[in-house]
Amino acid sequence: MRKNSGYWIGMFGTVAFLSPYFIMFFTFIVVPVLVAILLSFTYFNSIEFPTFIGLKNYVSLLTQDAVFMQYVLPNTLKFSLIVGPGGYLLSFLTAWLLAQIPHKPRTFLALIMYTPSMTAGVAMTVLWAIIFSGNASGYINSILLRLNLIVEPIQFLQSPDYLMNIMIVVSLWSSMGVGFLAMLSGILNINPEVYEAAYIDGIKNRFQEIIYITIPSMKPQMLFGAVMAVVGTFQAGAIGVALSGTNPTPQYAGQLMVNHIDDYGFIRYEMGYAAAISVLLLVIVYLFSRVAMKLFGEKS
Repeated sequence: MRKNSGYWIGMFGTVAFLSPYFIMFFTFIVVPVLVAILLSFTYFNSIEFPTFIGLKNYVSLLTQDAVFMQYVLPNTLKFSLIVGPGGYLLSFLTAWLLAQIPHKPRTFLALIMYTPSMTAGVAMTVLWAIIFSGNASGYINSILLRLNLIVEPIQFLQSPDYLMNIMIVVSLWSSMGVGFLAMLSGILNINPEVYEAAYIDGIKNRFQEIIYITIPSMKPQMLFGAVMAVVGTFQAGAIGVALSGTNPTPQYAGQLMVNHIDDYGFIRYEMGYAAAISVLLLVIVYLFSRVAMKLFGEKS
């Protein structure tokens, strides 16, 4: 009886300990996803009760929405395929370099590297908007004018020729987020004796050390960083709108899927159509996350 009572007390304690997580996860993740999936099959203007229309939203999105197919989807793929892997590699290389220096300067530099990801909102927008300002007082325009490389200021943030490239630069600059800290922690937790044994067994340089020791020893952190990079990249959207000051962005040059969702959901109030876009975005994120799982997940 005591053994059974102890078992049930332990089970009750485990359930009580985990229940807040499951409640929050179900409330803020599962329910919104299920509601979005259901709304994607309806016409819903946020005032009238949703009307079931089947797959019409998805058909319209993939066959009739010229802005989505011509600008939004290509922009999103281009942005994610550059910023995602680029920011991921940058995070790993920076974490590896920081791991080679003493503790105090490493902590200070890690904080500096991580700060842009914490200020990726208003502060980031103000800073980069000043740098790429379209008048003579903007830093880039001021330098170019002084060097006589241009005769009048360039409208960087309103030009479709520059906006996407600026978004990529800003996103890479602020890519040292939680994934970067996880990688740094993973590198620092590798047993130094493993490296010593590897050099005895034939490792000859730092590159081989990274390939054969560092990366295999920190696959969980690499996986976490990859998933965070995928999710963060596809969730990005406020950058283009914040820099240009308009939604949609000028000539849709910086329009991403998140911006398209905001446009239809909170400007046009076509919630059903916006839900269909969000479900498609969720599917794309899931597919890219599966690729990351294949690359860095534990082989069974």
